[in-house]
Amino acid sequence: MRRGLRESGQEPRLRPAAPRDATRDELRRVHTESHVARVAATAGRTVRFDPDTQAGPRSHAAALRAAGAVVDAVERVLAGEADRAFCAVRPPGHHAEADRAMGFCLFNNVAVGAAHALDRGLRRVMVVDWDVHHGNGTQHIFYDDPRLLYLSSHEFPFYPGTGALDEVGEGRGRGFTVNLPMPAGLGDPEYARVYRQVVEPIGRAFDPELVLVSMGFDPYLGDPLAGMRVTEHGFAELAAVCLKVAAGAARSRAVFVLEGGYDLEGIARSSAAVAALLLDEEHAPLPWPASGPMDGLLAAYRQALAPYWPVLGS
Repeated sequence: MRRGLRESGQEPRLRPAAPRDATRDELRRVHTESHVARVAATAGRTVRFDPDTQAGPRSHAAALRAAGAVVDAVERVLAGEADRAFCAVRPPGHHAEADRAMGFCLFNNVAVGAAHALDRGLRRVMVVDWDVHHGNGTQHIFYDDPRLLYLSSHEFPFYPGTGALDEVGEGRGRGFTVNLPMPAGLGDPEYARVYRQVVEPIGRAFDPELVLVSMGFDPYLGDPLAGMRVTEHGFAELAAVCLKVAAGAARSRAVFVLEGGYDLEGIARSSAAVAALLLDEEHAPLPWPASGPMDGLLAAYRQALAPYWPVLGS
């Protein structure tokens, strides 16, 4: 990631910040006490949580710093120190449930940051998750909370098996979970159409006071763990939509947080493309065909989501 920022000439234009660790109280807003303790107990040793998720001797320290970096970024953005933040953190977080580590994730970094923003008094926070895998943890943590709109685009069916179109939230939160399941093989034009015709109108209707982005680069063309075909130009388009949503009540306040991504060249190129948008470089919207195979998918999205978001029916 840093190589991409350096080679693009952007690194000198960025203002680095030294993050802090997340506190136990900040973690406990979204995680159970037993889960926080279970991850803490891995310090100094190697522990396997499941076939995919292992903590090494220094993983707990890294996870604390990753979650703390997002909280710190939220604080800085809300305080007006910066309009936007780019959190280059690992381990990722969006699979971590309230009481379970999974999918390479120990603590749910974006959820911890979103909960911090809500605790600070914000009434509407939006999380956009463009990782190729569905963010089951983030969805479940806020599933009944109308203050947070969780919107995920992801390959489906795929790990972790959640994120169907009819998963829309429950109770007072019904309608505030938006899943956009996608077949494998989609690239820049298809993503551009979904984000411009579905994500942007829903986001503008919700009009969040802060936008957080689960910025997974595993939809990248050639990523070894997925089947999408997005390039760095596509990720710039997704970032542009997120910033468009943030231009309302959020007053451009947005925090972009690294999630997955397993092609190093793809991460470098895509990070530079997104950072360019955050630095206010010009972006030409990507075109897409006026009609084609995506028509049926867009129609299914509108049919399922228009009852909660009438803007899609207009």
